[in-house]
Amino acid sequence: MKRWELAAVALTIVSGASLRPAIAQQLAPKMPRVGIISPAQSEDTPIFRAFREGLREHGYIEGQNIVLEFRLARGDYQSLPGLVSELVNLPVDIIVTDGGPGVARLAKEATQQIPIVMGTSGGDPVASGLVESFSRPGGNITGLTLMQRELSAKRVDVLKAAIPEATAITVLLNPSNPGAATNFKSTEEAAAHAGLTTITRIDAASPEELRSLSPLSLKTPLLVIPDAMLWNHRRDILTWAERARVPGVYPEREYADDGGLIGYGPNVPNNFRRAAFYVDRILKGAKAGDLPIEEPSKVDFVINLRSAKALGFQMPTAILIRADEVIE
Repeated sequence: MKRWELAAVALTIVSGASLRPAIAQQLAPKMPRVGIISPAQSEDTPIFRAFREGLREHGYIEGQNIVLEFRLARGDYQSLPGLVSELVNLPVDIIVTDGGPGVARLAKEATQQIPIVMGTSGGDPVASGLVESFSRPGGNITGLTLMQRELSAKRVDVLKAAIPEATAITVLLNPSNPGAATNFKSTEEAAAHAGLTTITRIDAASPEELRSLSPLSLKTPLLVIPDAMLWNHRRDILTWAERARVPGVYPEREYADDGGLIGYGPNVPNNFRRAAFYVDRILKGAKAGDLPIEEPSKVDFVINLRSAKALGFQMPTAILIRADEVIE
């Protein structure tokens, strides 16, 4: 064999060896990338653990065959538009939203191409113009709604049933949450209907404002409007209510688990477990706008009798038998 032929063979061998990793990389299947946008403080929360569990039920394991891109505002709603833009620019294959209809709307305004799955949407997505209908949302958005407006009114009913003699309440909300005003209006209307003639509104837009609340400012039974920042710092709220020795009705069961009197609201982790179903369907080719929007399949009603005893509060039997769970 001539020298140039030997050189050609050697070059072919070397080139083939060097090309194999590149070819293998090209042939390797691309892992889907799912973005999660949320006002939450941490990736390690009950809702995100439930989402990962839901993904595993559908055969997806983070880091093995799916990538999760978290963008967390950590209670700062003003940072959400920039975080949404980061996910769109990556780009991700699907965006999952947490934090109510305002976050879902930010995602929809940022992209009409990337499918959006609402893990939590507190308002009516049809009435707000976010989707065309529950059965056929249209566009690039689907998912689950919490119907918080209706639940806010029901919390007032629960509070009145637990404290029949109440004529006034204090409502705590985060004014930077786009859905807070709607939920507060629903609460006002329900309170007037229930004979609660006085409503004191207290705003807290940051953890610092929460921690600065004085027990002297809380003199009537407390009702908390749903919000991710408030949920993240619920122990500060519970400490505030405990020092004021005031009973409260809270929007998620975790408040009652941590010492609040009553938790009444949708099982949000269950919603996020269900959101994994939508992610799976979309990754397998379904169009987001063709997948019906679901309402909560489970509402938790939890009463903490330990808290009632600490407050010297006698919980009526009629409401105890309505609860899903009583913590003794």
